[in-house]
Amino acid sequence: MFRANSMSGRPLWMDSAAVALLMAATLKIMANATISPALPALEASFSGDPNAAYLTRFLVSAPSLSVVLAAPLAGMVADRIGRAPLLLAGVVLFVLSGSAGAYLPDLLSILVSRLLLGVAVAMVMTAQVALVGDMFSGGQRSDFMGWQTAAINFSGFLYIGFAGGLAGLSPRLPFLVYALPVLLLPLLVPLLRNEKRTATAAIRSPELPEGTVAVQWFLPAALTGLLTMVTIMLFFLMPSQLPFYLHQNGFEAAFATAMGLGALTLTGGVVALAFRRISERLGLAVTFGLGFVLMGCGFAALAIAALWPLILAGAAMVGAGYALAQPGFLMLALQFAPPERRGSVAGVITTAMFLGQVVSPLALTPVIQSFGFSAVFLGTAATLFMLAAASLLFALLRQRARKDRNDLDRQALAADS
Repeated sequence: MFRANSMSGRPLWMDSAAVALLMAATLKIMANATISPALPALEASFSGDPNAAYLTRFLVSAPSLSVVLAAPLAGMVADRIGRAPLLLAGVVLFVLSGSAGAYLPDLLSILVSRLLLGVAVAMVMTAQVALVGDMFSGGQRSDFMGWQTAAINFSGFLYIGFAGGLAGLSPRLPFLVYALPVLLLPLLVPLLRNEKRTATAAIRSPELPEGTVAVQWFLPAALTGLLTMVTIMLFFLMPSQLPFYLHQNGFEAAFATAMGLGALTLTGGVVALAFRRISERLGLAVTFGLGFVLMGCGFAALAIAALWPLILAGAAMVGAGYALAQPGFLMLALQFAPPERRGSVAGVITTAMFLGQVVSPLALTPVIQSFGFSAVFLGTAATLFMLAAASLLFALLRQRARKDRNDLDRQALAADS
């Protein structure tokens, strides 16, 4: 699909197109978390608004809701007009809508800008994933996915830390962090020039055999999306519920949450850098299984007792496991996505990722209130262990089927000789 320098075999960090796509992927975490440190002061600055408490809290999750609604449409647009134009338009909209909170006059207008920010994230993420599928294959694609997960983990520290410093000066200043992606535009413009006209023409009028579309890509995409949504729904217990778990057990919530999520993101970032080596050695299905086992062990550790060694070890194992599972979702999706449908498949996976974030607190908070944190953490661990068992069983059945095919091929060769 693309004339990409990335195919030259140069390391990813020396390829400007790869660096641009890695940085574009980090906008996902920038969208939600950056303004979190400013929320208390922002609420106080609009104390005259009777809905200030509700609206300020909704500002964080509003982009996720827009992503869920907009990502499928963004995927179809990427398949029709091309990935690079959608990516550039998404980054421009991200900059304009994200930074608007620095000067808009009231919370309602800021909320509207946050909903537009979610549309921008949907455009960026679907186009970015499709471009990765176009530009990379084999080991390079696996390598990129690991680097992408690491970049998302490490950039969260930088964005939130920078925004936290600005929030100490003014609750409006953290919104200016959303203007930083304007620096990406010079790196993204070459992608627009390099997108082949012949590929664009093929995207405008994709032709798939009639009656086989669901079998070829939609059904596998939907199943992968379902697995993605369930996994992220469980993983999102960490950022959404860990502060309340720690507070309930007598910890100073802000400091303890920073320590726990710090262990999660740092461990996840380091493990993600080894994703290619691990997945090539074990295979994608076993890598999924290992990721689910690590996540399950992490939640089981949290369920035992609220002690620092268990909290830090549990968070680190959840982060390590998610760093193996999350790139695998995108790898799996791109494996079965036809080139002309990569945008649509990316839209399905993007929707699933953010839907998992939206559903997690809505579905699991009532369960926590009824049964407590330990019971929910144990149930989460059990679910993840079952997913791990299913992944390993799939790997074994696939290996057995491959062995049977090889035996039949040898028998056929022996018969011919």
